[in-house]
Amino acid sequence: MPSELTLEAVSSVSQIPAVDWNACAHATGDAYNPFVSHAFFSALEASKSASARTGWAPRHLIARSDGDMVGLVPCYLKSHSQGEYVFDHSWADAFARAGGAYYPKLQASVPFTPATGPRLLIRDGIDREQIAAALARGLVALTEATSASSVHVTFARESESALLAEHGFLQRTDQQFHWQNAGYATFDDFLATLASRHRKAIKRERRDAVANGVTIHCLTGSDLTEDAWDAFYEFYMETGSRKWGQPYLTRAFYAQVGETMRDDVLLVMAKRNDRWIAGAINFIGSDTLFGRNWGAIEHHPFLHFEVCYYRAIDFAISRKLKWVEAGAQGEHKIARGYLPRITYSAHYLADPSLRRAVRDYLKHERKYVEEAARELTDAGPFRKGNGSDICEP
Repeated sequence: MPSELTLEAVSSVSQIPAVDWNACAHATGDAYNPFVSHAFFSALEASKSASARTGWAPRHLIARSDGDMVGLVPCYLKSHSQGEYVFDHSWADAFARAGGAYYPKLQASVPFTPATGPRLLIRDGIDREQIAAALARGLVALTEATSASSVHVTFARESESALLAEHGFLQRTDQQFHWQNAGYATFDDFLATLASRHRKAIKRERRDAVANGVTIHCLTGSDLTEDAWDAFYEFYMETGSRKWGQPYLTRAFYAQVGETMRDDVLLVMAKRNDRWIAGAINFIGSDTLFGRNWGAIEHHPFLHFEVCYYRAIDFAISRKLKWVEAGAQGEHKIARGYLPRITYSAHYLADPSLRRAVRDYLKHERKYVEEAARELTDAGPFRKGNGSDICEP
């Protein structure tokens, strides 16, 4: 049991030794999650993708016992609500109309990454409940110290959301669409669990995606060449410019993850006439393939589904991964075998009036999310007896 516990916030991942960060991020018994690794946050910050200039100023919360680092919450002081995927714009607008200042706020998350994972990172061999409680209190104190309106812990594990609720955080839920591996040996084994019309539709989509001389290439490790990275970044910029106006991630970010995390990265790339035309980036965990960004400079029927969804399933089956997380939103994923999965976040709002209003709203939202997930699961593509229930992370 720690004899003297202290908390501090630092303004860069570079101020924390990788060995200490990773000792907290990758606790024994937890599935390996590449997004909470020191290497991933280093790539975000060193590339200036997450920086004060972009509205993501690092304020990582550290817990120390007798000087040794025992806990960590990756956290950012933010001047906007972009790149988060848990939307609070209406809260900010309502608070502004009431005369309040919603920004800055604190965001305890992985920037630009809507993937569930640990947020209260705690080293093995200590009283985890005590450190988690200290980190929860520390987030509230950091809110006060930075004059922030609030702190938002997004895409947390359900157990973390429940613990934070004990410290005055409001609980919020949403849903994503994930694919679950039921021990399939081949893609055809998965198809056999689907209703006939869905099985036939997927087979047709996979044929049509490569009908025009398109070939698909799965690149990881030493196969990740600069040529492939250059092409993928062009796809990312084209898509990002259309969707967001200003893409978040820099070419330097991809260069760094390609160097320091190459075995954790899967690029699924499409080529036609000896030229890369489309691609998607995935990150590989010990039990989950995390789909992230997609882009294309040529558009072919169903190519997006093949590159982003079906090849991800193929890869997960070959690696015996339990899950494919295909990112935020997208009810079109249901017909491809991706079913609703509840996601969790926790929100501390310093202003009592705003807190009461949001608390009432979230009560109704949580009920809606649960009901919608059940309805969407019932509408899934699986034959009776082969589908999955709504999944918890």
